[in-house]
Amino acid sequence: MGRVPPMTTRDTIRVSEIFGPTIQGEGALIGQPTVFVRTGGCDYRCSWCDSLHAVDSEYRDTWKAMPPEDILAEIEKLTGGKPIMVTLSGGNPATQPLDRLIEQGKAKGYSFAMETQGSVVKPWFADLQMLVLSPKPPSSGMGTDWRVVANCVRTAKAAPTVLKIVVFDEADYAFAREASERFRELPIYLQPGNHTPPPPEDDSATVDQEGIDERMRWLVDKVVEDKWYGARVLPQLHVMLWGNKRGV
Repeated sequence: MGRVPPMTTRDTIRVSEIFGPTIQGEGALIGQPTVFVRTGGCDYRCSWCDSLHAVDSEYRDTWKAMPPEDILAEIEKLTGGKPIMVTLSGGNPATQPLDRLIEQGKAKGYSFAMETQGSVVKPWFADLQMLVLSPKPPSSGMGTDWRVVANCVRTAKAAPTVLKIVVFDEADYAFAREASERFRELPIYLQPGNHTPPPPEDDSATVDQEGIDERMRWLVDKVVEDKWYGARVLPQLHVMLWGNKRGV
């Protein structure tokens, strides 16, 4: 990368929370040790969002504007300076200026993965070690512009890119099949929906595990019956272990 100009206030990143090390609970990197940097703010408002504390402007006062150097210092403190995978999540992390954080972190041996719905494109996608595109299905109440998602894929270039789709019902399943057809070159991960997140201030971390398990079995049966052998069906490991509790 070329010389980066001096930082301005526009380069600060809205951070909802930084936590870990823990494990990645879902998708292509499930089980991998990671530190999470959860940004604040999102251009979507999904009906079943499980991280409203990082999405809803009601919680804006809990977000902290941080320069990348301070974020990296917190990551190093949590990891004892030992490089690890850093997961950028949100909200929608693609709305934040994360290029400096990625550049500075990689210089110290850290690697970066990010999950986004594919509604915003940034050139620094190409600097990620993994880009997880998670277009939101009909049950979310949100729409998908496939042209923008395709631009995300093109912009990522050589960075490994995968699809991850949350599935609650037949309409979501059909949406996942469409996504897979549109981007046949990308691995696709399917995840049964978790529809009972507690309010952000609720530490009880209750979850309808029976309902999630039922959807998981249904989803496995659908994939097998349809001979969709390229799809990978995975649970949310962190929900199985800790429910919807924050910061794990």
